[in-house]
Amino acid sequence: MKNISVIGSGTMGNGIAHVFAQNGYSVSLVDINESALEKALITISKNLDRMIAKEKIKASDKENTLNNILTFSSLELGVKHADLVVEAATENKELKFEIFKDMDAYAPSHCILASNTSSISITELASQTQRPDKVIGMHFMNPVPVMKLVEIINGYSTSNEVTSSIEDLSKSIGKVPAMANDYPGFIANRILMPMINEAIWTLHEGVGEVQNIDTVMKLGMAHPMGPLQLADFIGLDVCLAILEVLYDGFGNPKYAPCPLLVNMVNAGKRGVKSGEGFYSWTHGTKELIVSSSFKS
Repeated sequence: MKNISVIGSGTMGNGIAHVFAQNGYSVSLVDINESALEKALITISKNLDRMIAKEKIKASDKENTLNNILTFSSLELGVKHADLVVEAATENKELKFEIFKDMDAYAPSHCILASNTSSISITELASQTQRPDKVIGMHFMNPVPVMKLVEIINGYSTSNEVTSSIEDLSKSIGKVPAMANDYPGFIANRILMPMINEAIWTLHEGVGEVQNIDTVMKLGMAHPMGPLQLADFIGLDVCLAILEVLYDGFGNPKYAPCPLLVNMVNAGKRGVKSGEGFYSWTHGTKELIVSSSFKS
């Protein structure tokens, strides 16, 4: 595989494009919003500058990486020559269904179709295509250029050849693949989201305040960041969407989203992306929001 197309130029999409391009692949970054594409290239450039400052790459590596990326506002043109397409759109089932139908219609017949979804069924996504054996999950972690894990999810019909090739591809870009089967939340979020949800319940019921909850998990459980800060990074809207998938998929009340999370998302408090969640975020730094501001 030489030609990689990435659908969606947001946080995950531009990170995925960055990693493939840095490792010598030709990348087509696709988004219907041209201003989002411009923003994505600026983000990638800044991230490469940070790597240069840390002496992880050379200035010539940055130039080569950026030269490996072309942008497209047309999905049809963006996937025309792809060997692999990675969909990294918003975590919305109906939207992803439409994208997979379009990817299947316009990508070459040999092309593998992957999704960066964190919870939506790969088997359902594959059912929107005429090539279910070539559909697979590639769940990257945020921030993509830093985090080593790629959770690879096999759909019901994913072929062994496709799984093997994606596993090898993940290693070629410096990632560590971990295999999962297609059940709600896969491995990562089936374990992570109930913990985050329980942390929100702990805040909601007044057991502890934001900073204390995160401090307990960081210092007592050796987590690099607390669950409420992590929720802000992931996006509270994304956390809610994943919990709803888990709840619908298993029907178990333990996956029911905490009402506080629902209220915060409805109020537009989505975490880092909106500037406010459990913390207030300004230029990438956080300030604690006093817990009295959280209403039941």
